Amino acid sequence: MSEGAILAQLIGQAASEGAEIATLRAIAEEAGELGAQRALARLGLEDVGAGKDMAELRELLAAWRDAKRSVAKEVLAWGLRLGLALVLVGLAARLGFWGWMR
Repeated sequence: MSEGAILAQLIGQAASEGAEIATLRAIAEEAGELGAQRALARLGLEDVGAGKDMAELRELLAAWRDAKRSVAKEVLAWGLRLGLALVLVGLAARLGFWGWMR
């Protein structure tokens, strides 16, 4: 059973015993906020600058991904150039270019 279903079941049970739905919803909201604050505190993100820190980390991660992509493109480009250079050297040797240079 999911957490949402359990919460709905508990609210239904409390309502059947006479509790006000609005009060139960307020309690559930407050409990959710407290749980979220605890989770953020465990992650070290409870301070005011946490949002800015997360934004900076996202920017850093995006820059890292861009750098990896650029490196991969450059490695591929250099490999292609090297392959073409080898083909040209092979053609030159096959056509007797070394004899023309003497």
